[in-house]
Amino acid sequence: MITKDKIEDIVNDKVADGDVFIVDISVGTGNNIKIILDSDSGLGIDECVQISRHVEHTLDRDEEDFKLDVSSPGVDEGLTMPRQYKKHVGRTLRVLREGEIKKVEGELAEVGSDQIKLVQKEKKRVEGRKKKEWVTTEYDIPFNEIEEAKVIVSFK
Repeated sequence: MITKDKIEDIVNDKVADGDVFIVDISVGTGNNIKIILDSDSGLGIDECVQISRHVEHTLDRDEEDFKLDVSSPGVDEGLTMPRQYKKHVGRTLRVLREGEIKKVEGELAEVGSDQIKLVQKEKKRVEGRKKKEWVTTEYDIPFNEIEEAKVIVSFK
């Protein structure tokens, strides 16, 4: 039987020295293996192909048949690991905190060892002023309070 741990060991053998890391591995019914990888500098199709071939050559299809899918997280996928945030500094994120209903949207300004800093700029009416003014709000959000975080793609 092909297990998640076995696949994780095989992939880690290949990516241990580089900046590629495992985001998620699942082994479904019928040995349907899905591996999602990311990289500190961006993951290309060549790296996915190399890792896919490494896994295929390590597993024995004569012993157990399997379906293999190796990919990077898509645009619609959220950020699930602290390591993924670093390459998105300067980009806009939409974050849902645990126990909250409203999502916070802002520029990812900083990534620390245990939290991120989002900077939100919006026009608000300031008391005593006629016109709306730009107001900056900073949010320090610990990783353990993040329920969901997605990068907002802008086509401006």
